[in-house]
Amino acid sequence: MKIISKRLCRKVLLAAVLTLIFAHGTARAAAARPSADESAALRSMAGQLLLVGFRGESLSGADSVVRDVTHYNLGGVILFDRDVALGSDRRNIRSVRQLAALTAALQKAAQTPLFVAVDQEGGRVARLSPRHGFAALPSAQETGAAATTAASADAGSRAGAMLHAVGVNLNFAPVVDVNVRPDNPVIGRAGRSFSADSEAVARHAQAFLQGMASHGVLGCVKHFPGHGSSAADSHLGVADISASWNENELVPYRRLLDGGHVQMIMTGHLFNSRLDPDHPATLSRAVITGLLRGRLGFGGVVVSDDMQMKAITDRYGLEQAVALALNAGVDILLFGNNLTYDADIVPEVVDMIESLVERGVVPRSRIEESFARVLRLKESAGLLPARVRTVQETAGNI
Repeated sequence: MKIISKRLCRKVLLAAVLTLIFAHGTARAAAARPSADESAALRSMAGQLLLVGFRGESLSGADSVVRDVTHYNLGGVILFDRDVALGSDRRNIRSVRQLAALTAALQKAAQTPLFVAVDQEGGRVARLSPRHGFAALPSAQETGAAATTAASADAGSRAGAMLHAVGVNLNFAPVVDVNVRPDNPVIGRAGRSFSADSEAVARHAQAFLQGMASHGVLGCVKHFPGHGSSAADSHLGVADISASWNENELVPYRRLLDGGHVQMIMTGHLFNSRLDPDHPATLSRAVITGLLRGRLGFGGVVVSDDMQMKAITDRYGLEQAVALALNAGVDILLFGNNLTYDADIVPEVVDMIESLVERGVVPRSRIEESFARVLRLKESAGLLPARVRTVQETAGNI
């Protein structure tokens, strides 16, 4: 596995940004052998397209993530309170003070400022919980039952304040799945949907997002194109929504996009033969590029749901899934590293992306396109270092 030195990685990042600004879309012959500089730039960009889970409550106990952020330009991490693969209630989060120290150390080690993400929806899905010294948050179902959106706005604000205080800048919330099937094992029964009314879902989600944004925390709506009608849990296998899904489940996305409230959308590993007869949404160009980007006009960052869920791993090999997701239009590949654990997932996937590009399976332009989206979002969130922001601002004035 090739490792990028810290100094070279910084140079490569800046060079890649300049390349995207001044020569975006430059054609390269697929058969041409890349130079060392091109290879290093590609690997640096590939690292930014990964968001990965790791084990450890401090960096001294998380050697793989130290390597990943220092040598592979890792784009982000996701934190958990429990280790599913080990059956342990210890993972990354022990206390307020400990978590703040962990996120600060991660950012200090990183080549490019990291997305530090959690699932803090409220209710049953809350990685920062009272057992770690954090205040409890109501579920979406609870706040969505109110006549106004005030409770959802308050929940979003409280979540944002809580996350910002410990260095978490990205929340994989709110859920905008419409509660079509109340007995849905992963959405309805878990209290994760605001409402069975798609318009109400949009209003409450907007309030939650604005509450978080007031504290500088990014939100990510999920699970596109809609998980509310499923009868299965995609953690455990394919969730086929072909017969149950309807276009009303797109209403929250339409409303939030029309209002400019969404910067990141998470795909669901949801199979709908009416949208794509072959692949689930995360791996479907018809769903991501055709429906989400084309029909709905979304220009922000698309992140996959966990690529280690059985809905993906039971049907696809890792390289095939990575290639399909990137070609479909996914910008960030999420590997929770919790359902199963692979300490080398980052170098493995960076090597894989480099090989896929060199063999012409994935166009280099797709990597550059996603890299540019990720950097734009980090810039708008105030995460990028001044040296990179200055280059971009200067270029904008030329």
